[in-house]
Amino acid sequence: MSSFRTQFRLYTVAMIAALLGGFNVVVYTGFHSLLQQYVDGRLFGFADTLAELIEQRPELLKRSDHEIVVPRGAQVADDRMKELREVSHSVHILALDGTVVWQGSGVVPRPSVDETVLARGKRGEVVYETLEMESGASVRQVFVPIRQQDEVRYLLQAEESLAFFRRTHRSLMGLLMLGSVAVLATSWFGSGWLARKVLHPVEALSRTAEGISESALRSRANLNAPFQEFERLAQAFNAMLDRLQRASESQRRFTDYAAHEMKTPLTVMQGNLEVALQRARSADDYRDVLVSNLEQVQRLIVLTRSLLTLARFAGERPPVELSVLPLQPLLKELIDDLTPVAEDRRLSLVLEEEPVQPVLGDAERLKQVFINLLDNALRYTDPGGRVAVRLSSAQQQVRVAVRDTGQGIAREHLPHLFEPFYRTDPARARDSGGHGLGLPIVKEIMDAHHGAITVESEVGKGSVFMLTFPAIQS
Repeated sequence: MSSFRTQFRLYTVAMIAALLGGFNVVVYTGFHSLLQQYVDGRLFGFADTLAELIEQRPELLKRSDHEIVVPRGAQVADDRMKELREVSHSVHILALDGTVVWQGSGVVPRPSVDETVLARGKRGEVVYETLEMESGASVRQVFVPIRQQDEVRYLLQAEESLAFFRRTHRSLMGLLMLGSVAVLATSWFGSGWLARKVLHPVEALSRTAEGISESALRSRANLNAPFQEFERLAQAFNAMLDRLQRASESQRRFTDYAAHEMKTPLTVMQGNLEVALQRARSADDYRDVLVSNLEQVQRLIVLTRSLLTLARFAGERPPVELSVLPLQPLLKELIDDLTPVAEDRRLSLVLEEEPVQPVLGDAERLKQVFINLLDNALRYTDPGGRVAVRLSSAQQQVRVAVRDTGQGIAREHLPHLFEPFYRTDPARARDSGGHGLGLPIVKEIMDAHHGAITVESEVGKGSVFMLTFPAIQS
Protein backbone atom coordinates (compact mmCIF):
# COMPACT_ATOMS: atom_id res chain seq x y z
CA MET A 1 0.00 0.00 0.00
CA SER A 2 1.49 3.33 -1.05
CA SER A 3 1.87 6.12 1.48
CA PHE A 4 -0.31 9.20 1.60
CA ARG A 5 2.78 11.32 0.95
CA THR A 6 3.50 9.54 -2.33
CA GLN A 7 -0.15 9.63 -3.39
CA PHE A 8 -0.35 13.33 -2.52
CA ARG A 9 2.75 14.10 -4.61
CA LEU A 10 1.53 12.06 -7.57
CA TYR A 11 -1.96 13.59 -7.53
CA THR A 12 -0.54 17.10 -7.13
CA VAL A 13 1.90 16.72 -10.02
CA ALA A 14 -0.78 15.07 -12.19
CA MET A 15 -3.23 17.89 -11.52
CA ILE A 16 -0.62 20.57 -12.22
CA ALA A 17 0.47 18.71 -15.36
CA ALA A 18 -3.13 18.68 -16.59
CA LEU A 19 -3.50 22.39 -15.86
CA LEU A 20 -0.18 23.12 -17.55
CA GLY A 21 -1.22 21.10 -20.58
CA GLY A 22 -4.42 23.09 -20.91
CA PHE A 23 -2.57 26.36 -20.34
CA ASN A 24 0.07 25.51 -22.96
CA VAL A 25 -2.58 24.55 -25.51
CA VAL A 26 -4.44 27.83 -24.94
CA VAL A 27 -1.24 29.91 -25.11
CA TYR A 28 0.10 28.11 -28.18
CA THR A 29 -3.23 28.23 -30.01
CA GLY A 30 -3.79 31.88 -29.15
CA PHE A 31 -0.26 32.87 -30.12
CA HIS A 32 -0.53 30.93 -33.38
CA SER A 33 -3.78 32.71 -34.21
CA LEU A 34 -2.33 36.15 -33.40
CA LEU A 35 0.85 35.50 -35.36
CA GLN A 36 -1.17 34.19 -38.31
CA GLN A 37 -3.31 37.31 -38.24
CA TYR A 38 -0.18 39.47 -38.13
CA VAL A 39 1.40 37.70 -41.13
CA ASP A 40 -1.84 37.76 -43.12
CA GLY A 41 -2.50 41.40 -42.28
CA ARG A 42 1.01 42.46 -43.22
CA LEU A 43 0.91 40.49 -46.46
CA PHE A 44 -2.55 41.76 -47.37
CA GLY A 45 -1.54 45.36 -46.67
CA PHE A 46 1.30 45.20 -49.19
CA ALA A 47 -0.73 43.26 -51.77
CA ASP A 48 -3.75 45.51 -51.48
CA THR A 49 -1.63 48.63 -51.89
CA LEU A 50 0.01 47.21 -55.03
CA ALA A 51 -3.39 46.17 -56.38
CA GLU A 52 -4.68 49.72 -55.94
CA LEU A 53 -1.62 51.14 -57.72
CA ILE A 54 -2.16 48.80 -60.67
CA GLU A 55 -5.88 49.62 -60.77
CA GLN A 56 -4.96 53.29 -60.98
CA ARG A 57 -2.04 52.80 -63.45
CA PRO A 58 -2.66 49.70 -65.62
CA GLU A 59 0.29 50.64 -67.84
CA LEU A 60 2.62 49.49 -65.08
CA LEU A 61 1.93 45.92 -66.15
CA LYS A 62 3.53 46.66 -69.53
CA ARG A 63 6.96 47.43 -68.06
CA SER A 64 9.58 44.97 -69.12
CA ASP A 65 11.97 45.51 -66.24
CA HIS A 66 9.73 43.45 -63.93
CA GLU A 67 9.53 46.29 -61.42
CA ILE A 68 6.54 48.26 -60.31
CA VAL A 69 7.39 51.93 -59.95
CA VAL A 70 5.30 53.89 -57.51
CA PRO A 71 4.01 56.97 -59.33
CA ARG A 72 4.84 60.43 -58.20
CA GLY A 73 2.19 61.97 -56.03
CA ALA A 74 1.04 58.65 -54.62
CA GLN A 75 0.28 58.88 -50.89
CA VAL A 76 2.84 56.33 -49.73
CA ALA A 77 5.37 56.85 -46.93
CA ASP A 78 9.07 56.38 -47.62
CA ASP A 79 9.47 53.23 -45.49
CA ARG A 80 6.30 51.81 -46.96
CA MET A 81 7.54 52.59 -50.49
CA LYS A 82 10.75 50.66 -49.80
CA GLU A 83 8.81 47.64 -48.58
CA LEU A 84 6.51 47.80 -51.61
CA ARG A 85 9.48 47.71 -53.95
CA GLU A 86 10.86 44.67 -52.12
CA VAL A 87 7.54 42.85 -52.16
CA SER A 88 6.96 43.61 -55.83
CA HIS A 89 9.92 41.38 -56.72
CA SER A 90 7.88 38.32 -55.54
CA VAL A 91 4.52 39.26 -57.08
CA HIS A 92 2.58 37.48 -59.80
CA ILE A 93 -0.18 39.14 -61.79
CA LEU A 94 -2.52 36.40 -62.97
CA ALA A 95 -5.23 36.43 -65.57
CA LEU A 96 -8.51 34.91 -64.48
CA ASP A 97 -7.60 31.64 -66.14
CA GLY A 98 -4.38 31.37 -64.11
CA THR A 99 -2.01 32.56 -66.81
CA VAL A 100 0.86 34.69 -65.52
CA VAL A 101 0.50 38.17 -67.00
CA TRP A 102 3.38 39.74 -65.13
CA GLN A 103 5.84 38.67 -62.45
CA GLY A 104 8.48 40.34 -60.36
CA SER A 105 12.16 39.91 -60.95
CA GLY A 106 12.69 37.77 -57.86
CA VAL A 107 9.83 35.35 -58.39
CA VAL A 108 10.58 31.66 -57.95
CA PRO A 109 8.48 29.36 -60.16
CA ARG A 110 5.43 28.07 -58.26
CA PRO A 111 2.92 25.31 -59.01
CA SER A 112 -0.19 26.26 -60.94
CA VAL A 113 -2.94 27.97 -58.97
CA ASP A 114 -5.82 25.80 -57.81
CA GLU A 115 -9.11 26.28 -59.66
CA THR A 116 -10.93 26.90 -56.37
CA VAL A 117 -8.68 29.87 -55.67
CA LEU A 118 -9.29 31.28 -59.16
CA ALA A 119 -13.05 30.85 -58.78
CA ARG A 120 -13.09 32.65 -55.46
CA GLY A 121 -10.88 35.40 -56.85
CA LYS A 122 -13.28 35.94 -59.75
CA ARG A 123 -16.00 36.56 -57.17
CA GLY A 124 -13.87 39.33 -55.68
CA GLU A 125 -12.74 37.41 -52.59
CA VAL A 126 -9.33 37.75 -50.97
CA VAL A 127 -7.88 34.23 -50.70
CA TYR A 128 -5.07 33.00 -48.41
CA GLU A 129 -3.08 29.80 -48.87
CA THR A 130 -0.06 28.18 -47.26
CA LEU A 131 2.27 26.50 -49.72
CA GLU A 132 4.58 23.72 -48.51
CA MET A 133 7.69 23.54 -50.69
CA GLU A 134 9.65 20.38 -51.52
CA SER A 135 12.62 21.88 -49.70
CA GLY A 136 10.58 21.92 -46.51
CA ALA A 137 10.08 25.68 -46.50
CA SER A 138 6.63 27.20 -46.10
CA VAL A 139 5.26 30.20 -47.95
CA ARG A 140 2.13 32.20 -47.17
CA GLN A 141 0.30 33.43 -50.28
CA VAL A 142 -2.48 35.95 -50.74
CA PHE A 143 -4.60 36.48 -53.85
CA VAL A 144 -6.10 39.99 -54.18
CA PRO A 145 -8.48 40.84 -57.06
CA ILE A 146 -7.55 43.74 -59.37
CA ARG A 147 -10.57 45.55 -60.76
CA GLN A 148 -10.91 47.55 -63.91
CA GLN A 149 -14.19 49.24 -64.73
CA ASP A 150 -15.77 47.61 -61.65
CA GLU A 151 -14.93 44.11 -62.88
CA VAL A 152 -12.28 41.71 -61.68
CA ARG A 153 -9.72 41.42 -64.46
CA TYR A 154 -6.61 40.10 -62.72
CA LEU A 155 -5.45 38.48 -59.50
CA LEU A 156 -2.41 39.78 -57.68
CA GLN A 157 -0.54 36.92 -56.03
CA ALA A 158 1.91 37.98 -53.29
CA GLU A 159 3.79 35.71 -50.93
CA GLU A 160 5.98 35.80 -47.86
CA SER A 161 8.21 33.17 -46.33
CA LEU A 162 6.98 31.63 -43.06
CA ALA A 163 10.51 30.91 -41.81
CA PHE A 164 10.23 33.58 -39.13
CA PHE A 165 6.75 32.30 -38.28
CA ARG A 166 8.09 28.76 -37.82
CA ARG A 167 11.09 29.89 -35.77
CA THR A 168 8.83 31.87 -33.49
CA HIS A 169 6.61 28.83 -33.02
CA ARG A 170 9.56 26.62 -32.16
CA SER A 171 10.88 29.19 -29.70
CA LEU A 172 7.50 29.44 -28.03
CA MET A 173 7.19 25.65 -27.85
CA GLY A 174 10.64 25.39 -26.31
CA LEU A 175 9.83 28.03 -23.72
CA LEU A 176 6.54 26.35 -22.83
CA MET A 177 8.21 22.94 -22.50
CA LEU A 178 11.06 24.33 -20.41
CA GLY A 179 8.63 26.23 -18.19
CA SER A 180 6.43 23.15 -17.79
CA VAL A 181 9.38 20.98 -16.77
CA ALA A 182 10.47 23.61 -14.25
CA VAL A 183 6.95 23.92 -12.82
CA LEU A 184 6.49 20.13 -12.59
CA ALA A 185 9.86 19.68 -10.89
CA THR A 186 9.02 22.46 -8.45
CA SER A 187 5.59 20.96 -7.78
CA TRP A 188 7.13 17.50 -7.17
CA PHE A 189 9.57 18.74 -4.55
CA GLY A 190 7.17 21.36 -3.22
CA SER A 191 4.37 18.84 -2.75
CA GLY A 192 6.78 16.57 -0.88
CA TRP A 193 7.68 19.43 1.46
CA LEU A 194 4.01 20.34 1.88
CA ALA A 195 3.06 16.71 2.56
CA ARG A 196 5.74 16.47 5.26
CA LYS A 197 4.52 19.69 6.85
CA VAL A 198 0.88 18.60 6.70
CA LEU A 199 1.57 15.09 8.00
CA HIS A 200 3.90 16.16 10.79
CA PRO A 201 1.06 16.47 13.35
CA VAL A 202 -0.34 13.09 12.27
CA GLU A 203 3.08 11.44 12.62
CA ALA A 204 3.48 13.02 16.05
CA LEU A 205 0.04 11.69 16.97
CA SER A 206 1.04 8.24 15.70
CA ARG A 207 4.21 8.26 17.80
CA THR A 208 2.18 9.22 20.85
CA ALA A 209 -0.33 6.44 20.15
CA GLU A 210 2.47 3.88 19.68
CA GLY A 211 3.96 4.86 23.02
CA ILE A 212 0.69 4.38 24.91
CA SER A 213 0.08 1.13 26.72
CA GLU A 214 -2.50 -0.07 29.20
CA SER A 215 -0.11 0.74 32.02
CA ALA A 216 0.81 4.15 30.59
CA LEU A 217 -2.42 5.88 29.65
CA ARG A 218 -1.33 9.24 31.01
CA SER A 219 0.56 10.23 27.84
CA ARG A 220 -1.11 12.90 25.77
CA ALA A 221 -0.59 14.25 22.27
CA ASN A 222 0.98 17.70 22.41
CA LEU A 223 0.69 19.06 18.87
CA ASN A 224 1.59 22.49 17.63
CA ALA A 225 -0.70 21.88 14.68
CA PRO A 226 -0.81 24.63 12.03
CA PHE A 227 -4.36 23.68 11.05
CA GLN A 228 -7.57 23.74 13.06
CA GLU A 229 -8.56 20.29 11.78
CA PHE A 230 -5.44 18.67 13.25
CA GLU A 231 -5.88 20.60 16.47
CA ARG A 232 -9.40 19.17 16.78
CA LEU A 233 -8.01 15.71 15.97
CA ALA A 234 -5.47 16.03 18.78
CA GLN A 235 -8.16 17.23 21.19
CA ALA A 236 -10.44 14.33 20.23
CA PHE A 237 -7.54 11.90 20.63
CA ASN A 238 -6.68 13.27 24.08
CA ALA A 239 -10.35 13.16 25.08
CA MET A 240 -10.47 9.51 24.02
CA LEU A 241 -7.38 8.82 26.15
CA ASP A 242 -9.09 10.54 29.08
CA ARG A 243 -12.08 8.23 28.70
CA LEU A 244 -9.85 5.18 28.34
CA GLN A 245 -7.88 6.18 31.41
CA ARG A 246 -11.04 6.64 33.46
CA ALA A 247 -12.40 3.32 32.20
CA SER A 248 -9.11 1.57 32.96
CA GLU A 249 -8.93 3.05 36.43
CA SER A 250 -12.57 2.17 37.03
CA GLN A 251 -11.95 -1.40 35.88
CA ARG A 252 -8.88 -1.64 38.08
CA ARG A 253 -10.83 -0.37 41.09
CA PHE A 254 -13.66 -2.74 40.24
CA THR A 255 -11.26 -5.70 40.18
CA ASP A 256 -9.57 -4.63 43.40
CA TYR A 257 -12.87 -4.12 45.19
CA ALA A 258 -14.30 -7.40 43.91
CA ALA A 259 -11.20 -9.28 45.08
CA HIS A 260 -11.38 -7.54 48.45
CA GLU A 261 -15.10 -8.28 48.87
CA MET A 262 -14.51 -11.95 48.09
CA LYS A 263 -11.41 -12.14 50.24
CA THR A 264 -13.24 -11.12 53.42
CA PRO A 265 -15.80 -13.97 53.59
CA LEU A 266 -13.24 -16.48 52.34
CA THR A 267 -10.83 -15.39 55.08
CA VAL A 268 -13.58 -15.74 57.69
CA MET A 269 -14.46 -19.20 56.42
CA GLN A 270 -10.82 -20.28 56.40
CA GLY A 271 -10.35 -19.02 59.95
CA ASN A 272 -13.46 -20.83 61.19
CA LEU A 273 -12.37 -24.09 59.61
CA GLU A 274 -8.81 -23.83 60.95
CA VAL A 275 -10.09 -23.18 64.48
CA ALA A 276 -12.56 -26.06 64.22
CA LEU A 277 -9.82 -28.46 63.14
CA GLN A 278 -7.34 -27.55 65.87
CA ARG A 279 -9.01 -29.93 68.37
CA ALA A 280 -12.11 -31.96 68.91
CA ARG A 281 -15.18 -29.87 69.66
CA SER A 282 -18.76 -30.36 70.64
CA ALA A 283 -21.60 -30.64 68.17
CA ASP A 284 -22.81 -27.15 69.10
CA ASP A 285 -19.36 -25.68 68.33
CA TYR A 286 -19.28 -27.37 64.93
CA ARG A 287 -22.80 -26.14 64.31
CA ASP A 288 -21.75 -22.55 65.06
CA VAL A 289 -18.85 -22.88 62.58
CA LEU A 290 -21.16 -24.22 59.89
CA VAL A 291 -23.73 -21.47 60.50
CA SER A 292 -21.02 -18.79 60.27
CA ASN A 293 -19.62 -20.31 57.09
CA LEU A 294 -23.10 -20.57 55.60
CA GLU A 295 -23.59 -16.85 56.18
CA GLN A 296 -20.32 -16.14 54.38
CA VAL A 297 -21.29 -18.44 51.50
CA GLN A 298 -24.62 -16.63 51.17
CA ARG A 299 -22.76 -13.35 51.14
CA LEU A 300 -20.50 -14.67 48.36
CA ILE A 301 -23.55 -15.84 46.40
CA VAL A 302 -25.15 -12.40 46.63
CA LEU A 303 -21.89 -10.75 45.56
CA THR A 304 -21.41 -13.18 42.66
CA ARG A 305 -24.97 -12.66 41.44
CA SER A 306 -24.52 -8.90 41.55
CA LEU A 307 -21.26 -9.13 39.63
CA LEU A 308 -22.86 -11.39 37.01
CA THR A 309 -25.75 -8.95 36.65
CA LEU A 310 -23.36 -6.05 36.05
CA ALA A 311 -21.38 -8.12 33.54
CA ARG A 312 -24.54 -9.02 31.61
CA PHE A 313 -25.64 -5.40 31.41
CA ALA A 314 -22.20 -4.40 30.15
CA GLY A 315 -22.72 -6.57 27.04
CA GLU A 316 -24.26 -5.53 23.74
CA ARG A 317 -27.66 -7.03 24.64
CA PRO A 318 -28.75 -6.16 28.19
CA PRO A 319 -30.84 -8.93 29.82
CA VAL A 320 -34.21 -7.14 29.69
CA GLU A 321 -37.47 -8.06 27.98
CA LEU A 322 -39.36 -4.87 27.23
CA SER A 323 -43.13 -4.84 26.97
CA VAL A 324 -45.94 -2.38 27.59
CA LEU A 325 -46.01 -1.97 31.35
CA PRO A 326 -48.30 0.21 33.51
CA LEU A 327 -46.33 1.33 36.59
CA GLN A 328 -49.27 2.00 38.95
CA PRO A 329 -50.08 -1.68 39.72
CA LEU A 330 -46.40 -2.57 40.10
CA LEU A 331 -45.70 0.26 42.56
CA LYS A 332 -48.90 -0.40 44.51
CA GLU A 333 -47.94 -4.07 44.93
CA LEU A 334 -44.47 -3.16 46.21
CA ILE A 335 -45.82 -0.56 48.62
CA ASP A 336 -48.27 -3.12 50.04
CA ASP A 337 -45.46 -5.68 50.46
CA LEU A 338 -43.09 -3.24 52.19
CA THR A 339 -45.63 -1.49 54.41
CA PRO A 340 -45.21 -4.08 57.24
CA VAL A 341 -41.43 -3.53 57.13
CA ALA A 342 -41.94 0.23 57.36
CA GLU A 343 -44.36 -0.16 60.27
CA ASP A 344 -41.86 -2.34 62.16
CA ARG A 345 -39.38 0.52 61.83
CA ARG A 346 -42.05 3.07 62.76
CA LEU A 347 -41.89 4.74 59.34
CA SER A 348 -44.60 6.09 57.06
CA LEU A 349 -44.57 4.60 53.52
CA VAL A 350 -47.00 6.15 51.02
CA LEU A 351 -47.71 6.12 47.28
CA GLU A 352 -48.67 9.40 45.62
CA GLU A 353 -49.90 8.79 42.09
CA GLU A 354 -51.64 10.45 39.20
CA PRO A 355 -52.83 8.93 35.90
CA VAL A 356 -49.83 8.34 33.65
CA GLN A 357 -49.19 6.53 30.40
CA PRO A 358 -47.57 3.09 30.40
CA VAL A 359 -43.89 2.58 29.61
CA LEU A 360 -41.82 -0.04 27.82
CA GLY A 361 -40.30 -2.02 30.65
CA ASP A 362 -39.26 -5.32 32.15
CA ALA A 363 -41.44 -5.87 35.23
CA GLU A 364 -38.90 -8.04 37.12
CA ARG A 365 -35.99 -5.67 36.46
CA LEU A 366 -37.99 -2.57 37.40
CA LYS A 367 -39.18 -4.32 40.54
CA GLN A 368 -35.49 -4.84 41.37
CA VAL A 369 -34.90 -1.09 40.88
CA PHE A 370 -37.80 0.00 43.09
CA ILE A 371 -36.99 -2.53 45.84
CA ASN A 372 -33.36 -1.36 45.96
CA LEU A 373 -34.32 2.31 46.27
CA LEU A 374 -37.08 1.66 48.81
CA ASP A 375 -34.85 -0.65 50.86
CA ASN A 376 -32.17 2.06 51.07
CA ALA A 377 -34.76 4.71 51.96
CA LEU A 378 -36.28 2.57 54.74
CA ARG A 379 -32.86 1.52 56.04
CA TYR A 380 -31.38 5.02 56.35
CA THR A 381 -34.47 6.88 57.61
CA ASP A 382 -34.79 7.27 61.36
CA PRO A 383 -37.96 6.11 63.18
CA GLY A 384 -40.82 8.57 62.78
CA GLY A 385 -39.65 9.52 59.30
CA ARG A 386 -41.47 9.32 56.01
CA VAL A 387 -40.79 7.59 52.67
CA ALA A 388 -42.96 8.64 49.71
CA VAL A 389 -43.13 7.31 46.16
CA ARG A 390 -44.60 9.80 43.69
CA LEU A 391 -45.72 8.76 40.18
CA SER A 392 -46.22 11.62 37.69
CA SER A 393 -45.78 12.61 34.05
CA ALA A 394 -44.37 15.65 32.29
CA GLN A 395 -43.06 16.46 28.80
CA GLN A 396 -43.85 13.01 27.37
CA GLN A 397 -42.03 11.35 30.25
CA VAL A 398 -43.12 9.21 33.17
CA ARG A 399 -41.39 10.01 36.46
CA VAL A 400 -41.04 8.02 39.66
CA ALA A 401 -39.59 9.91 42.63
CA VAL A 402 -38.51 8.07 45.80
CA ARG A 403 -38.28 10.66 48.58
CA ASP A 404 -37.24 10.09 52.20
CA THR A 405 -36.63 12.21 55.28
CA GLY A 406 -33.54 10.25 56.23
CA GLN A 407 -29.96 11.13 57.02
CA GLY A 408 -29.14 12.43 53.55
CA ILE A 409 -25.94 12.11 51.55
CA ALA A 410 -23.03 14.54 51.59
CA ARG A 411 -22.51 16.52 48.40
CA GLU A 412 -19.05 15.07 47.71
CA HIS A 413 -20.50 11.55 47.53
CA LEU A 414 -23.25 12.27 44.98
CA PRO A 415 -21.12 12.01 41.79
CA HIS A 416 -19.84 8.56 42.85
CA LEU A 417 -23.05 6.89 44.03
CA PHE A 418 -23.44 4.83 40.87
CA GLU A 419 -19.83 3.57 40.79
CA PRO A 420 -19.40 -0.14 41.66
CA PHE A 421 -18.37 -0.85 45.28
CA TYR A 422 -18.66 2.83 46.27
CA ARG A 423 -19.93 3.32 49.80
CA THR A 424 -20.62 6.57 51.62
CA ASP A 425 -20.11 4.73 54.95
CA PRO A 426 -18.15 1.48 54.38
CA ALA A 427 -18.46 0.19 57.95
CA ARG A 428 -22.23 0.65 58.10
CA ALA A 429 -22.65 -0.83 54.64
CA ARG A 430 -20.79 -4.01 55.59
CA ASP A 431 -22.85 -4.36 58.75
CA SER A 432 -26.00 -4.26 56.63
CA GLY A 433 -24.60 -6.78 54.14
CA GLY A 434 -24.21 -4.30 51.29
CA HIS A 435 -21.45 -4.51 48.70
CA GLY A 436 -21.90 -1.16 46.96
CA LEU A 437 -23.39 -2.78 43.83
CA GLY A 438 -27.07 -1.98 44.27
CA LEU A 439 -27.12 1.52 42.77
CA PRO A 440 -24.77 0.63 39.88
CA ILE A 441 -27.17 -2.19 38.94
CA VAL A 442 -30.10 0.25 39.20
CA LYS A 443 -28.37 2.63 36.78
CA GLU A 444 -27.61 -0.19 34.30
CA ILE A 445 -31.26 -1.27 34.37
CA MET A 446 -32.44 2.30 33.78
CA ASP A 447 -30.01 2.69 30.86
CA ALA A 448 -31.37 -0.53 29.34
CA HIS A 449 -34.87 1.02 29.56
CA HIS A 450 -33.65 4.19 27.81
CA GLY A 451 -34.37 6.02 31.03
CA ALA A 452 -32.33 7.99 33.55
CA ILE A 453 -31.77 8.21 37.29
CA THR A 454 -30.71 11.32 39.20
CA VAL A 455 -30.31 12.08 42.88
CA GLU A 456 -30.66 15.15 45.06
CA SER A 457 -29.77 15.05 48.73
CA GLU A 458 -29.02 17.22 51.71
CA VAL A 459 -27.46 15.98 54.91
CA GLY A 460 -30.01 15.86 57.73
CA LYS A 461 -33.00 16.45 55.44
CA GLY A 462 -33.18 13.40 53.21
CA SER A 463 -32.76 12.34 49.59
CA VAL A 464 -34.78 12.21 46.37
CA PHE A 465 -34.03 9.60 43.69
CA MET A 466 -35.75 10.53 40.42
CA LEU A 467 -36.39 7.87 37.75
CA THR A 468 -37.40 9.05 34.28
CA PHE A 469 -38.92 6.84 31.55
CA PRO A 470 -39.98 7.73 28.01
CA ALA A 471 -43.77 7.45 27.85
CA ILE A 472 -45.54 5.38 25.20
CA GLN A 473 -47.51 7.68 22.91
CA SER A 474 -51.11 6.56 22.51
